[in-house]
Amino acid sequence: MSTTLTVQLTLEECCLLVETPAASLVEIVEHGIVEPGGGSPRDWRFDPAALDRLRQALRLQRELQLDWQAVAVALDLLDEVTRLRAENESLKRRLLRFTEP
Repeated sequence: MSTTLTVQLTLEECCLLVETPAASLVEIVEHGIVEPGGGSPRDWRFDPAALDRLRQALRLQRELQLDWQAVAVALDLLDEVTRLRAENESLKRRLLRFTEP
């Protein structure tokens, strides 16, 4: 029997880990960049994937000086590029079956 451990972080824990104030994190959530579980900031819980996305969002905002709306669009486009690359690789592998002798 295997057990899966799911890590959930509070707003305060995320703020400490990504080194940003709570107000910025609230704004990031308001723009749909990450979607925590829970109804209010006091009850929010973030998973490790959200933490990675937060770090990526903060890096884009800091290095490119984008507003949060632009960060949300940039992250959506980066996600799409990743998805398309994976699909392209899959199609290449399928195509090889027809082109190999």
